[in-house]
Order: sequence, then C-alpha cells, then structure tokens
Amino acid sequence: MIDQATTDAQGRIRRVALGDFVHRSALKFAERTAVVDGDIRLSYAELDARSSRLAHHLLASVGAGQQIGMLCQNSADMVVAYNGIHKAGCVWVPVNIRLDAGAIDYILRHAEVSAVVVDEALRAEPALAAVLEKLTVPLILTLSSADGPGDARVRTLAAAEAGQSSALPEVAIDSEQPALIMYTSGTTGNPKGAVHSHASVAAALMGNMVGFGITERDVFSGVLPLYHCAQHCLAATVHIAGGCVVVLRGFVPDEVRASMRKERYTGFTGLPMMYAALLADPAFRADSMRLAIYAMAPIPKPLIQQIAERMTPNVMLATGQTEMYPATMSFRPLEHPGLDANYWGASLAHNETAVMDDEGHLLGEGQPGEIVHRGANAMLGYFKDPQATAAAQRFGWHHTGDLGQWGPGGQLMFLDRKKDMIKTGGENVASVKIESVLLAHPGVAGVGVIGLPHPRWAEAVCAFVVKKPGAEVDVAALEAHCRAQLGDYEVPKLIHFVDALPATSTGKVQKHRLRQQFEALAQKAWGDGT
Repeated sequence: MIDQATTDAQGRIRRVALGDFVHRSALKFAERTAVVDGDIRLSYAELDARSSRLAHHLLASVGAGQQIGMLCQNSADMVVAYNGIHKAGCVWVPVNIRLDAGAIDYILRHAEVSAVVVDEALRAEPALAAVLEKLTVPLILTLSSADGPGDARVRTLAAAEAGQSSALPEVAIDSEQPALIMYTSGTTGNPKGAVHSHASVAAALMGNMVGFGITERDVFSGVLPLYHCAQHCLAATVHIAGGCVVVLRGFVPDEVRASMRKERYTGFTGLPMMYAALLADPAFRADSMRLAIYAMAPIPKPLIQQIAERMTPNVMLATGQTEMYPATMSFRPLEHPGLDANYWGASLAHNETAVMDDEGHLLGEGQPGEIVHRGANAMLGYFKDPQATAAAQRFGWHHTGDLGQWGPGGQLMFLDRKKDMIKTGGENVASVKIESVLLAHPGVAGVGVIGLPHPRWAEAVCAFVVKKPGAEVDVAALEAHCRAQLGDYEVPKLIHFVDALPATSTGKVQKHRLRQQFEALAQKAWGDGT
C-alpha cells in the first residue's frame, strides 16, 4: 500500500488556496485591469498588493483560521477584502445585506466571526449599528475615508492596509480547510451555513472557466450581489483567467447599458427581468457580447430571441446552489428549440448529476425523482449542524430538494421544488410548469404559482401575476390561455394580480411569503368548499 501521508513541504507544493489565484494572475497580467468600479480601476498588481496588505493586517489582528464577516454592497473594496481574507487563511462569511437586522445578527453570531468588514453607510444604519455594537469585534470600514472617532475597534480599509507588506503572506493553507461559509436563505427556519473548502470553490472556478470559455480577454458584469455564490463564483472565475469584472452597486437599466457600452462587456449574467429591462430600449445593442448567462427563473422564448438578435446568440442558462458551488449545470436553449424553459441541461465538467428515488436508486429517462449531485464542488457540510449535513448528503450524493427527470439527449428537466409540488385532487402539479405557461403570455411580466389549502381539493393551484407595463390583460384571458395548454386540474383556481412578487436578492420568488400573504384571500375565495 502506498503511504499517503503528506509532509509540510508537500502540502505547500500541492496546496489549493483561493488567495493564490489573484496573485498568480498578477504575475502574468500585472497591468491588466482586474476590477472596474465607476471611476476606480484596479490593475491586477494593485488588487494583489492591496489584498495582501489586508491579509497581513488580519494575521496581526485576529490570526489565521478565524471567521471574518462581511456586510458590503458590490465595490472594488469588497473584492480587495474577500481576497485579503482568503490570503490570510481566514474564513470569509459574506452576509446578505438585504436581510433584516435580526437575521444578520443571527448569522454573525452563529458563524462566530472575529471581525466584520462593513460598508461605512451600512454601519451607519441604526438597526445594523446596534447589532455591530453588541457584537464587540473589530470593524473594517469599506467605502470610507475616515476612521470612526474614539472607537479603537473601528478602522477604514485604507488604514488596515497602511504600513503592511504587499507580499503574499506565508500562511500554511490546507486545500480542504474551510475557505468560506455562505448562508442559505432560510425560508423554513434559521439560515444554514454551507461550509466550502478552498478545493471545492477552486473546482467550481476551474469548471466554470472551461464550461463558459472564460479567458483574459473577457470583460464580465458584476451587477448581481457578490455576497451571493453565483456572482462571486463568476467574478472569481474571471480573475483566475485574467479578465476584468465591472462591479455595479445594483441594477439600473440606463446605468448598465451605459456601462456595457463604455467597458465593452463580453459577458453578462443576469435575471430574466434584467434582460427584459435592458432590451426595453429598442435602440439598445451590445455588439461586444459573446456570452449571455441567465439564472434563477425560466425565460420566455421571445426574450431569448431578442437576446440572440441584439446581444449575442450564445445564450445559456446556468444553475447551481450554495451547497454545490455554482455552476452545476448549463443549458443552451437555442441548441434545443424543442425543449421548454424548465430544462436545466447537462452537468459541467466538475460535477455529476443524477435523479434519485427516496430509497437511493438512480432513475432513468422519464422517471421523476430528486435531483442529486456529487463532485469536487460539494460543500464540506453545514456549519454546526451535523444532522442537516447527514440528511443532505445521504447515499453519497448531495440532495438538492429539487425534483426533475432526464429528458431526450441527456438533458435534465426541472419539475419543481419538493416543497413546491402542488397536490390537488389526487394529482401532482409542478408549479414551474404553470409559471412557464403564464410567462409565455405577452401581457405577463412575472408570476409565482403556489398551492393554497382548499376544502375540496386539499390544495388549489394559485397564480400571482405581475402585468407588463401597459398590458391589457384580465383574469378571464389568462384562464383561457391556461386552458388551451394545460390539463383541467392544472389550470389555476385563483389568478390574482400583484404589483410585485416577494423575491430574494437574486430574483428567486419567495413562495413562503406568497403563502403567508394570500392564505386569507384563498380562504375567502372558496370558504364554502366550492
């Protein structure tokens, strides 16, 4: 038997460490622009030097291996900070800044953070200021020009970097040690922290670079929040390749269009509604684009055609989840015109996908079951939650909670979230199927379909619809549209127009909130059991 023991020297030679990647890109592309943030342009040499200086500060102030929280909107400072955290061998804990103060407090405490990197403007918000005050850990202010007066715990990012070495720190980092903890949305309770190693994230980055063909010539969007795994993973992939990431604070169509023209984007990643908003300007063209990635929701075929004609014909769906560092699968709808919007396609090279029944048996084409993954991009587990980890990783696969089945040509079709499958009158109805049909109506901008309690059917299919601006569409028209394409039991028993749908920061419809908001409406609608 071969002795697999690894010496310290071998560990250094063979290590995979996320902080090394920007350093290596700087050695090759020192003067190439790595990050654009408005008028700020950081070269690879600058990004490497600044992140190393922060790493030295963290090593001196909190030490290697500590969890470092982050409350930031997209900025060059944020990119510097998370790379510095990785270089120090610390564990990055990005937090969704759209959460309420109570949820943020829970995550920071649960993660046992030893310091927090926070935007100055966010720290000034009273509710968040109170959370940070009670936490009593050092704060590093981003997007700030002055240290907090009289508070030794608080310093700016610039002050943290001041006087530190710009050399890559000599820190022993094991490939399998935690690199980040990213918390899930927590729709059914407190958020769970998915722990990823340096190796699992690196596997995803390498897979993305190959799967999306990313090179040093690329200029990619950074409009989705970097605290989310999808945008972080894409930005980090671009930085491995030596390309440029243009970070934006949020999605404002006019600003994004102007940025795309000025910086000559080659790649854009956004939600379907973002593409619709960009293309709402009939004069808009993006002739520099070579790749348009969409995620989080189905996209109507007419919109795909517009993207192909006015941006790039290379249109791709990318899917993934926090526990399997994204992306896991990709689908090119223009290459499969006969398949509908609910197809997820095939796995990227760094992971494997299967469909499994409840007993752990893998299923073949046309057999519905739970979508499962395995591969180098799998999380280590949920932080301080061995029970949830064991449940998610049973039978040697990561269980997504999504239902799907294999279709023609080895393409995977998504059916629904397990918890979102609607059981009505003894039939199973996939909410995403109904959503896809309604989204195909020319007057519909967005839709969320859920099941609500019904005295006769157990659950009733209910659709909550956002109209396109100026659209003249009513309930009767949408019911007729559905009846023409769906079985009787699939047609929504309630269609209700709303101004907006509750959604996460990445555009996922929060169906648990829809249920909370509209259960009373449903009870009123059919309280007599008819």
